[in-house]
Amino acid sequence: MKNPVMTASGTFGFGLEFCDLINIDRLGGIIVKGTTLEAREGNDYPRMAETPSGMLNAVGLQNPGVEVVANDILPFITQKFKTNIIVNISGRTPEDYAQVAERLAAVDGLEAIEVNISCPNVKQGGMAFGTTVDGASSVVRAVRETWPRTLIVKLSPNVTDITEIARAAEAEGADAVSLINTLLGMAIDVERRRPMLSTITGGLSGPAIRPVALRMVWQTAKAVKIPVIGLGGISDADSALQFIMAGASAIQIGTSNFTDPHTCENVLDGISDFCQRQGVKKISEIVGII
Repeated sequence: MKNPVMTASGTFGFGLEFCDLINIDRLGGIIVKGTTLEAREGNDYPRMAETPSGMLNAVGLQNPGVEVVANDILPFITQKFKTNIIVNISGRTPEDYAQVAERLAAVDGLEAIEVNISCPNVKQGGMAFGTTVDGASSVVRAVRETWPRTLIVKLSPNVTDITEIARAAEAEGADAVSLINTLLGMAIDVERRRPMLSTITGGLSGPAIRPVALRMVWQTAKAVKIPVIGLGGISDADSALQFIMAGASAIQIGTSNFTDPHTCENVLDGISDFCQRQGVKKISEIVGII
């Protein structure tokens, strides 16, 4: 990539929603919203709620399905934007993931996918693939058989030891891991005496989760040999540099895109300023430096 700044899946649409606001070509890459085998309408409203220093979401992977993404959206945005386009994929079974990956492999100009293993495993009582070594391994193994290019695995923080899952993904052929996905949380409207989300619980993101994400990136970077991509509450250059110094070769910006659509460019400028002040010629000089 031309630089380490990317957008996080689900917070940037397909890039088209932001192209009148920022110069997307400046970024190292954009990760488009989660794509599944079939179209999904998502969960009932309300499915987003603001929380202190963050937000809860239970959107439910609303997307038009892989055929529409592959046939109509990707051919357009891979030509429009002069940066890396990465598709985040999800599924209910390992076979679902593999089919989505296989369909995307036929798209010209798509060099990488990010596999979301935080999805429920319908064959194992709904427990997320990413919460067990066996579950994570089964998905990565299936995708690796059908996807020939760069394979990023997005890890769930809702586990006892995230390094176990990272090592399992690496062993099955992942080229990189990204972390963390959202933490499981909830909020209650006390006046109405009901949960603020239709699903009761949802994914917590934003600056509130940054210390947890930073710790997990630091642990994972020491546990695997493949590159680590850090995300979780990054809102400015300082927080991005913290992840890089903890071991992340690149970072993703998510929730902050909602509060300030210029965040990605501001972070990129801030990193450049830091490197000039500190005499850093390449980001790799400070990756994992602590």
